[in-house]
Amino acid sequence: MSEMTKTNNKPQKLVEVHNLVKYFPVRGGLLQRVKAWVQAVDDVSFFIRKGETLGLVGESGCGKTTVGRTMLRLLDHTGGSVFFDGQDVFKLKGKALKAIRRDMQIIFQDPYASLDPRIPIGESVAEGLKIHGIGTPKERFDIVIDMLRKVGLEDYHARRYPHEFSGGQRQRIGIARALALNPKFIIADEPVSALDVSIQAQVLNILKDLQHEFGLTYLFIAHNLSVVEHISDRVAVMYLGKMVEMAPRDELFSNPLHPYTQALMSAIPIPDPTVQRERIILEGDVPSPLNPPSGCRFHPRCPVAMEHCSQEEPPFREALPEHWVACWRVE
Repeated sequence: MSEMTKTNNKPQKLVEVHNLVKYFPVRGGLLQRVKAWVQAVDDVSFFIRKGETLGLVGESGCGKTTVGRTMLRLLDHTGGSVFFDGQDVFKLKGKALKAIRRDMQIIFQDPYASLDPRIPIGESVAEGLKIHGIGTPKERFDIVIDMLRKVGLEDYHARRYPHEFSGGQRQRIGIARALALNPKFIIADEPVSALDVSIQAQVLNILKDLQHEFGLTYLFIAHNLSVVEHISDRVAVMYLGKMVEMAPRDELFSNPLHPYTQALMSAIPIPDPTVQRERIILEGDVPSPLNPPSGCRFHPRCPVAMEHCSQEEPPFREALPEHWVACWRVE
């Protein structure tokens, strides 16, 4: 990872993730002893610069959401480190940890499950303000109203309950709640995956407008590559708990180096029936993270795998300027 911390003329790195590991125990037997480990995230490293959006993509179950939640310490890490604005997040305690939580927020995939059905959404949005002791009740109410307006909702919505809103409106509430504390960094965990296409565009445009207005930095987790292409500055690709490729958006979409990324790109629909794209069909199923394959985890499904791929894990290295890949085929 030493190469990934080189200084240059680009904006300063706000978030740096070094060799992040998160395993979940599988227990069984009379005493519920640990029998195995689910290797959800295994040695993942990346960085995010101030003011940019890093898109994190991959198949369902590859560890994207686990990466985001572990970074925020919503899940305890197994190994590695996360630096936010120069501070080691995993070593913070007490007041220091509470203070940094103001600057790191999350928009959950299911907004309805993340809202308390028993209280009006105005109180849900104000909850973080109350916990951090920000302002008087009147000032907190004004902040809530301002946030609701910024995401396209009305003042009277603050008195309504979650079940009275549509899915798109509830996602806007989730965005308003994440913004209320005026954070620097937001993890958007598949914020549009459950929405209609027309509503997806509205929510994405809100996120981009708010990023410009507040100077926000995003980790945008998704599995829809068209959405990621629309909102991201750089894109990182995960497979079975591992990072396999990371590059600037235009570079990745025009020149994918990893066979898995190439297969994902071939599945993107083209809005022109006269244009034909050669589809790469991957054989077999995604292996279990309980017992991942040796060597490169993608080799059982890779159409260009060599014998060496099953024997030794490829390093995640910079093959081209700003273009990182983990593949023995890439020289």
